[in-house]
Amino acid sequence: MTMHGGGVENKAYEGDGHLKNHRPSTTASIQREKVKLRRSEKWRILKNIAVVSFAFMVQFTAFQGTANLQSSINAKDGLGTISLSVIYAALVVSCIFVPTYVIRRLTVKWTLCLSMLCYAPYIAAQFYPKFYTLVPAGILVGLGAAPMWASKATYLTQLGQVYAKLTDQAIEAIIVRFFGFFFLAWQTAELWGNLISSLVLSSGAHGGGHSGGDSENGTSLEQSLERCGAHFCVIAGPEGETERPPDWEIYEISSIYLSCIVAAVIIIALFLDPLRRYGERRRGSITAIEIGGSQLLAATFRQLKKPNQQLLIAITVFIGMEQAFIGADFTQAYVACALGVHMIGYVMICFGVVNAICSIIFGSIMKYIGRNLIIALGALAHGGLIIFCLMWRPSPDHPLIFFLVSGVWGVGDAVWQTQINGLYGTLFRRNKEAAFSNYRLWESLGFVVAYAYSTTLCAEMKCYVLLAVLAVGVIGYIIVEIRHTKQERRITKMEQAASKEEQEQAQREKEQNDAHDELDEDIVVTHM
Repeated sequence: MTMHGGGVENKAYEGDGHLKNHRPSTTASIQREKVKLRRSEKWRILKNIAVVSFAFMVQFTAFQGTANLQSSINAKDGLGTISLSVIYAALVVSCIFVPTYVIRRLTVKWTLCLSMLCYAPYIAAQFYPKFYTLVPAGILVGLGAAPMWASKATYLTQLGQVYAKLTDQAIEAIIVRFFGFFFLAWQTAELWGNLISSLVLSSGAHGGGHSGGDSENGTSLEQSLERCGAHFCVIAGPEGETERPPDWEIYEISSIYLSCIVAAVIIIALFLDPLRRYGERRRGSITAIEIGGSQLLAATFRQLKKPNQQLLIAITVFIGMEQAFIGADFTQAYVACALGVHMIGYVMICFGVVNAICSIIFGSIMKYIGRNLIIALGALAHGGLIIFCLMWRPSPDHPLIFFLVSGVWGVGDAVWQTQINGLYGTLFRRNKEAAFSNYRLWESLGFVVAYAYSTTLCAEMKCYVLLAVLAVGVIGYIIVEIRHTKQERRITKMEQAASKEEQEQAQREKEQNDAHDELDEDIVVTHM
């Protein structure tokens, strides 16, 4: 493979005609693929990071805007929340069975395109929201989401490794910076998606939460507000449902969102460079392994046996739970209940803007202050907010508090999205596809758990559950950092040792370390 203009040359498979029908059973028999790049290639890498980030922003402008309204506009029989729960339940199954197989067959770029299209039926189902339309469409979203997120994470991580080699910078810092930029763009989807819904929804015609209907029935506003906040429990029947906006407004919003999905797919198809330009079929990668689907599936399960992966399960589950809380429980129990459905979009815009700004800030400053301080900030932000939500009694007389809570929650979410994604990319660079498949699996499980008890537990109990999972997750993260630091120091010490035997031992340990990828050695920087 020779690609002129970009400085990429790959001749690793020349002369291999006699191997065309041979299917090697192990990665050891795969030839090493050398990737020759000019230093000017770094600008093209940045272009690709911008393209994938912008496409996801457009995609999730549609999905996040739709998802944030589900618990309110499709509240009857819990349809909206059930459809969201089905999405993440399907995503859990998809994370186990789908990503490695699909990425192997389609490559990263085309996996992104196909997976993004899977979101379109769910948006279209908003035109006729029934259990037999929303639930199957939600299953399709879940099946497509896992390979989409695994492909995105693989793409960002691998380009981060290449960019670090081209610019002589630390790989870990570059990977986190790329994830930070991605989540800057991705989180602005909250802004655009909610801005669209808020501008379309007419605040005067509907959306008064419980309070408006209760006043007509002779119940005082103060008594209706007593059911908001931590005391909020989903009530079966008309009394517990918020007023649904007029159908024409839902149709207008959904039409805009559907066009966003189509635009995102076109952006990826036309403007994103294939990952093979940067060594997609290097030794050890999923796309380089000519093995059956059962063995690819086994790669995802093998990842679960690794101690670091096991220790990161709790914090990854929490990431899903906290996103479900802010997107469904907070919007329903606090915002819609006290302010009205029409205010959900504006409050969530604050969440998205703060999240986006903090994502790029945390991705950039990590190399100066380290990951530990940023993680501590996230734990304090979410821990403090959960305790505050337990004591706070929301009232329309103090609307700024809703925006403050939403914004600080965005700070915490930005910490987890950039730092934990970056940590996965750093710890498991040899097995990125399987690692990020596991990340999405456990995050999705967090969504499923949160949505599953959404209609059975009151907001107060949900807060206690969140607090407990956060505490366990932070403890697991601390142990991972200690283990990783000790291992890196041990390898460095052995490499510096005078004894040849110890140096050989260090090399063997390095080869078995997930944080060291052959791609680092296979990138050749040319000056032509």
